Amino acid sequence: MTTTPASTTPAARAERWQRFRTNRDRALATPHGWLTLTSFQWLEDSPAAVDLAPGLWSTDGPDSSKTSPSTKARTAFLTAVPSDGLTLVETGEKVDGTISAVLADEESLMWVQFGGAKGDQVVVELAMRGGRYAIRTRDSESSAFTGFDGVPTYRYNPEWEVTGRFEPYPAPVEVPIGTANPLVDGVHRTVGDVVFRLPGSIHEFRLQAEEEKLGALTVTFHDETNGDTTDDWRKLSLPRPRPDGSVVLDFNRAINYPSAFTPYGTCPMPVRNNSLDIRVEAGEKQPYPA
Repeated sequence: MTTTPASTTPAARAERWQRFRTNRDRALATPHGWLTLTSFQWLEDSPAAVDLAPGLWSTDGPDSSKTSPSTKARTAFLTAVPSDGLTLVETGEKVDGTISAVLADEESLMWVQFGGAKGDQVVVELAMRGGRYAIRTRDSESSAFTGFDGVPTYRYNPEWEVTGRFEPYPAPVEVPIGTANPLVDGVHRTVGDVVFRLPGSIHEFRLQAEEEKLGALTVTFHDETNGDTTDDWRKLSLPRPRPDGSVVLDFNRAINYPSAFTPYGTCPMPVRNNSLDIRVEAGEKQPYPA
């Protein structure tokens, strides 16, 4: 007689999923995390005031709100006086005069902070997106953050944990994609296809995957619950494929991108064919249902 290891019993898997959910909600509820975003603003080519933050902001490139992605800015600038109350996030030093920063595309910098009893209620993030500089304000008193009580999810269902196979490409392929911000283009660096079956479907599915750290994979996908019980798209992290190419997909761990929680995200959309013609009733739901 064979016995099932305790670590693989349905109860043990459900317990691991619950720990995953606890850690996921805890990560979202950080003081200047995604739930605290209150603005996204492109920088202009001459010093100008912005909404929700003091100081004058600019870039050495053309007006970022009008620049094509092929015309890249190099440096971002902030000019402030001590009465603006701005300090550097990294050192706490007051901003008095003009400071600058240089980022590569897709990089972000938690640059300066202000407000509140400790002077750190609002953090201003500098971001480079599509060759253009923008800032995002992150306010730890935002209602989305202070009212957060966890992301609604479907109940855990072991049937949504399936084993598929990974079919790597000879070399990664860069596929142009859209993002949650219509003014920001994205690129999906596809390293191969994940092929699998799901409950209630008579055919195989194939999703293009990106590679993460240590060989783990991520798939971004649409399904038939989008716009109903779930956001417009979600993503799923997969462990590193086994030597035989098999890989586990646990859709109970499908999560929302930050753009599900805030209109100020620049999150990547799925590549064109990453759509499942089935209701994936597992994982995270819309955080703010109608």
